[in-house]
Amino acid sequence: MTAPLRLALVGTGVMGSLHARVIAQSERCELARVIEPRRSVGRQVAERYGADWAPDVDDLTGIDAVVIAAPTEFHHGLAGRVLAADKPLLIEKPVCGSLSETEDIVATSDKRGVPLLCGLLERFNPAVQTALALVDRPVHLTATRHSPYAPRIRTGVAWDLLIHDVDLAIQAFGGEEPVAVQGTLGHFHPDSLAEAEDVAETVLNFGSGALANVSASRIGQRKLRTLVISEVDRLIEADLIRKDVTIYRHVSSDAATPDGRGYRQQSIIEVPELITNREPLAAQLDHFLDILAGTADADVERQRILPAHRVVGRLFADNGR
Repeated sequence: MTAPLRLALVGTGVMGSLHARVIAQSERCELARVIEPRRSVGRQVAERYGADWAPDVDDLTGIDAVVIAAPTEFHHGLAGRVLAADKPLLIEKPVCGSLSETEDIVATSDKRGVPLLCGLLERFNPAVQTALALVDRPVHLTATRHSPYAPRIRTGVAWDLLIHDVDLAIQAFGGEEPVAVQGTLGHFHPDSLAEAEDVAETVLNFGSGALANVSASRIGQRKLRTLVISEVDRLIEADLIRKDVTIYRHVSSDAATPDGRGYRQQSIIEVPELITNREPLAAQLDHFLDILAGTADADVERQRILPAHRVVGRLFADNGR
């Protein structure tokens, strides 16, 4: 029997704590080391899961792969050191806080032949997987990702939230990268950093003529995660929070109801069974382990990273950032 892979986790914040739990619960790997510069916090998480603690990534001896869930501003330096040690890497989105840094990390991974997976977690959302499996000939997509303000997140909303749905739009249109990107950024919250936008609105134009409208906000008063994909003869709607999918087909319209008072439309509504109901973070970890086992293509996964990052980079460039 093959021994479980030994993983190191970098960062023990909100996402890091979730990664720690999922890694520890896996039968295919073990949480061998928790890397966290805050000694008391790092030791607490390490002890909870029977792992070692280290303050930095300088020594990765005995580690088979690394998961980085540290704040985005530290990603470039941490990822560079992990790849220099030739350790496969799963890194939270975005890979880095700028397109140039992300391109550098992807290029380094490619040059050294080290697997790299970006944690674009919504790819593993059961509602997303089901919706994308149902899509045949999409022509228009609308994605909305709004959240209440979270002071702990210092990164702007484009890298933090928008990138998820830009990636989903690209996947929905068969991996095709948009030929045109139009959008604007809004700064509103008094506690946000000057360079960290609170709202991002974008329109993506694909070569086929298809369009995607992607909206992200961190000043919403409730959490919204919706994906609506339109074809000429049906609409596929996914609620990414409830993890459900609904299909609508318009079948008829009457100018008036029988009593002559109104307008009547008829639609067929279908609720398909989800492909899976696994926790997305656990499914993502399994995919990463499949890459390490050679049953998933590391080169394909590396190539899927940059398109969404390039779109966000173009949005910033168009807005003078």
